[in-house]
Amino acid sequence: MHSKLVLLARRSVPALRFLPSARNLSALATATQEDDPHNQVLVEGKSSARAAILNRPSVLNALTNSMALRLKKLYESWEDNSDIGFVMMKGSGRAFCAGGDVVSLYRLLNEGKVEDCKDFFKNLYMFIYILGTYLKPHVAILDGITMGGGAGVSVPGTFRIATDRTIFATPEIQIGFHPDAGASFYLSHLTGHVGEYLALTGEKLNGVDMLAVGLATHFSMSARLDWIDERLAKLVTDDPSVIDSSLAEYGDLVYPDKKSIVHRLETIDNCFGRETVEEIIDALESEAARSNQDWCISALKKLKEASPLSLKVSLRSIREARYQTLDECLIREYRMSLHVISKQVSNDFCEGVRARLVEKDLAPKWDPPSLDKVSEDMVECYFSPLDELEPELKLPTNLREAFI
Repeated sequence: MHSKLVLLARRSVPALRFLPSARNLSALATATQEDDPHNQVLVEGKSSARAAILNRPSVLNALTNSMALRLKKLYESWEDNSDIGFVMMKGSGRAFCAGGDVVSLYRLLNEGKVEDCKDFFKNLYMFIYILGTYLKPHVAILDGITMGGGAGVSVPGTFRIATDRTIFATPEIQIGFHPDAGASFYLSHLTGHVGEYLALTGEKLNGVDMLAVGLATHFSMSARLDWIDERLAKLVTDDPSVIDSSLAEYGDLVYPDKKSIVHRLETIDNCFGRETVEEIIDALESEAARSNQDWCISALKKLKEASPLSLKVSLRSIREARYQTLDECLIREYRMSLHVISKQVSNDFCEGVRARLVEKDLAPKWDPPSLDKVSEDMVECYFSPLDELEPELKLPTNLREAFI
């Protein structure tokens, strides 16, 4: 019964933080220290709580395979420890987590180490499933950059606190990839067609807008997080309603400003509810011509800069996810990710990382180069079963039931 309450609480719109400021930890992490897997995820604890601190501040706490493995091991041990009531996650430095370390993946692929890349996706997605089915309340403090896989290791948990420093985005289509790490699941469950908008444009949301659309459950000014930590550190509970009440009491009341996403939800639904990427772009162009709104012009620019293949693959991914559970989404995303790194259809992922993050010429040469050159067969390939010698992602669904 109690586990059901935790899962029900996860569906509500609540979140906050605990323990000494992770921002003060950035000075502790040198490049050498960050290479140590144990230093990449630090542990902090008081009373009946434990906190995992993502600790690679020099690369915005980008996730590695060793971090995913360590998080999985820690979370499993904490779940089994009856002295621990709830668990937290935060980041050191100016980011919560910028996502997976795609530059390292790019280098591994160029070195022919495809199996190492597969292990990263397998272990990261496995941890996300554990988080999404966790039997103890989870509090993620999204104080800073929270993108891609960074959202993946936080949004499936019970509570997420955004701050005035939070910057959220799922920008994978800009590097020839797809919103993964559970993104197809949580984006598809947002109101209307906001999920398609965020997935296809990679547009950024601030903390207030994260709260408004339900990606965050609570909001606090960053300057108040230490004060909140002190109070949550004194909690001795495994009851999500007690934690929720504390977070609501300590959080800040905020209202969307005139540039907020809440003021354009109807237009987003009208444009991003269209059947194809081409129809979405046509609708946006008509809206931009009519209203000349900045957000609309920005969305069009991002759509036209993105990998055409990634756009079509990602749209289908979000649409399929609306009818899938978390485990089904992660299994499908794993399949998609392995098809991406196989390069059988396209080299867009390596080309996107090269252009945007390695050589930084910002001029990726996408293949295919335009939407009209992306065939249905190309898109279908990303959703097809893996080779018979390639095992699908195996999640412990018999032990941990995914919530819908």
